[in-house]
Amino acid sequence: MPFSLPVQDTILVLDLFGTMAFAVTGAFKAIEHKADIVGIIILATITGVAGGTIRDVIMGHFPPHSVSDPYYVGMTVATAVAIFFLYPRMQRHWNLFLKFDAIGLGVFTAIGATFAYEAYGMNFLAIALAGMITAVGGGILRDMFVNEVPIVFVKELYASASFLGVVVFYAALYAGSNLEAATFASIAVVTALRLVAMKYNWNLPRARGH
Repeated sequence: MPFSLPVQDTILVLDLFGTMAFAVTGAFKAIEHKADIVGIIILATITGVAGGTIRDVIMGHFPPHSVSDPYYVGMTVATAVAIFFLYPRMQRHWNLFLKFDAIGLGVFTAIGATFAYEAYGMNFLAIALAGMITAVGGGILRDMFVNEVPIVFVKELYASASFLGVVVFYAALYAGSNLEAATFASIAVVTALRLVAMKYNWNLPRARGH
């Protein structure tokens, strides 16, 4: 079912916002690891567009949106340059990094789920796969590029928060909500759950002895 024009515009704005939010986290990580301006731009771009690019390749969408639409890379480059100059004022605000990461997780979960819904309808497996890959793909590569264990494997609720957002998205559509309502409900649930999990240090169970 194709989007109406207003919904298309909303999805594009959200997608670009999510790209910017994750690019901020990539730029922060690069600066912390003493990268130069080129390294900051590269890591911000990888973090901002990798999840969506992997999703597009797996779902058979060629070329990926990050290649066909210059707005995405333009957004990551502009974000990286802005963080490069603003970092001296922002470095004390570590919580900003975490909040942008939470927002990006929520937005990209909903964007990926929406992409799959448009292509495959009410196919829960496709929606879950696209939503979670879009949400965690960029963050995993960001952390790997700076030789850190990806946050998705060790910190609080991350991939599980994304999955719950997919469930909320699917349930809202199944109950008869429109696409915009399902999208915003998913974003709100994922972002709120991630922020609460960070505040109260909620974690999934680990193997005994660790």
